[in-house]
Amino acid sequence: MKALRTFVARKVDCILFTALVETGYGPVLQEAQDAGIPVIMIDRDVQEADRHLRLTIMGSNFVEEGEKAGKWLADYLKAQGIDDGTKPINIVELQGTTGSAPAIDRKTGFANAMKDHPNWEITRSQTGNFTTSEGKAVMEAFLKADKGIQVLYAHNDGMALGAIQAIKEAGLKPGKDIIIVGVDAVKGAFEAMVAGEMNASIECSPLLGPQAVQAVRDLRDGKTLPGRIWTKEGIYDQTNAAAALPSRVY
Repeated sequence: MKALRTFVARKVDCILFTALVETGYGPVLQEAQDAGIPVIMIDRDVQEADRHLRLTIMGSNFVEEGEKAGKWLADYLKAQGIDDGTKPINIVELQGTTGSAPAIDRKTGFANAMKDHPNWEITRSQTGNFTTSEGKAVMEAFLKADKGIQVLYAHNDGMALGAIQAIKEAGLKPGKDIIIVGVDAVKGAFEAMVAGEMNASIECSPLLGPQAVQAVRDLRDGKTLPGRIWTKEGIYDQTNAAAALPSRVY
């Protein structure tokens, strides 16, 4: 917020920024609006009550990412003969940073998908703060408390990769004994999928720089920006990870 106020004082033409958490930005966004400076959010949004103060947001549809994870899992469980629609499916969840838009929305999206599967149950859910180390530590605790975990849904691949370490140290086979679905589609996740230790990753592309520059150019040229600028993203699993791995740049 200090940096944003510095930009307002300098009377810049446009501000782009990413909100670490959703809350607390209302006053400074109001100052930018009062100064006639458009604000473009990158990747993470502010809380709904403050969104009228920013011009647009570009990036991923985090709710849709959660829904994609749920849809992929449903198809996989059915194809593997694991889910007949009646037997309980024991799912644990590694949440992202508490209060962040990705954590809130990815949880919401997955919950939306679960509505079609009343036999699915998230038995444990805890934040791993989007880090590999905390993902590992939380998964260790999950494994000690519950010997019947069938699925891990991680809000990012970093936590999933940490969880994979914990699962192996517990004497289990990640990707087989426990199905693992992550989000981001980073290179490490592709390597894990190729190795058979991770089942799927929903893409969340961080390559927003060119898109952001184009938006500012459009604004400069008098064009009207849409209220939301989405990135195009895919779904990767063990069927297509090997082919895509050489082209991953993050």
